[in-house]
Amino acid sequence: MKKEHLYTPGPVTVPPEVLLKFAQPMYHHRTPRFREMFSEVNAKLKTVFRTQSDIITFTSSGTGAMEASVVNFLSPGDKVVTINGGKFGERWTLLAKAFGVEFNEILIEWGTAPNPAELEKILADDPSIKAVYTELTETSTGTVFDIKAIGEIVAKTNAILVVDAVSGIGADDIHVDEWNVDVCVAGSQKAFMIPPGLAFMSVSEKAWKLADESKLPKFYFDAKKAKKAADQNNTPYTPAHTLLEGLNVSLSMIVDEGIDNVIARHAKLADAIREGAIALGLSLYSKSPSNALTSIVFEGIDAEELRKHLKADGISVAGGQNEAKGKIIRIAMMGYATEADVMTALSSLERALNKMGVEIEPGRGISAAQASLMK
Repeated sequence: MKKEHLYTPGPVTVPPEVLLKFAQPMYHHRTPRFREMFSEVNAKLKTVFRTQSDIITFTSSGTGAMEASVVNFLSPGDKVVTINGGKFGERWTLLAKAFGVEFNEILIEWGTAPNPAELEKILADDPSIKAVYTELTETSTGTVFDIKAIGEIVAKTNAILVVDAVSGIGADDIHVDEWNVDVCVAGSQKAFMIPPGLAFMSVSEKAWKLADESKLPKFYFDAKKAKKAADQNNTPYTPAHTLLEGLNVSLSMIVDEGIDNVIARHAKLADAIREGAIALGLSLYSKSPSNALTSIVFEGIDAEELRKHLKADGISVAGGQNEAKGKIIRIAMMGYATEADVMTALSSLERALNKMGVEIEPGRGISAAQASLMK
């Protein structure tokens, strides 16, 4: 018998309370019942985002909200800055290309965070730049960016700051209002603890002013249309209201625990995973490690083969992408994760390494993680 454990950076394990909510009978979405529930969801989302700004919900993956954050605030030929330090930062550049937006791409080494001073110089040299697009957490590398520092720079200009927080929010710290984030996008299948299918986008007053000028084509992802409906606790098109019902439950769990405590829990679990990996003689891929996931480097070992051994043990983790493929695995203790999950993951990792002929002291990684958790 094999028990499955999902330690990928999305989708993540869904709590039983949420799964039970999904089992409830279907009801129609154009009803007072839906509007009441949607009102609760929007209020709780603002707690997680730490914002008083509007939050728009789309029935899509997180990439839908990324596209919405381009088409709703820009016009053809507008200039933007995209920060590319991995597969998801690259997506900002690809979106700019797709919609005819002129971009200045800051390319940074995978596993590193951007230097805010480089961005500051670019913005100073060209005041016509309309927006800066960046990550909170680069999921392909397990790297967290200094959004507070970036926000302080962008706030001094006419540009808006757009942050992809799909895998970061709820795990890595972000204060949307305090850190001058004008547009923050997120997705449901990460620390929100529900399946894929919902995307969120907070919008500041500064960003709404750009929306009034935007000339890029939009229909389904029209934020102004969505805001008009959201003001009435509704959506312009058919919502995934079963997912929203589950989200209402998972958000209550987050609010009850306290968002600061949720962030601290993620940090504690991530620290333990890192300490365990280092104790096994492994190294970290990221120079600015995220709480959401940990990327571990394997010298002289095929990381994809290692993943197969973990999978045979019931442990699902993510592999590397592009240049990191076959070199790293990515372990996430995200959302519905506990200290016991850390022990389970490291125990399986030790056994998998042993099967691949790596000489390790049994329990060494687990012991280091345990010591970290007991601090």
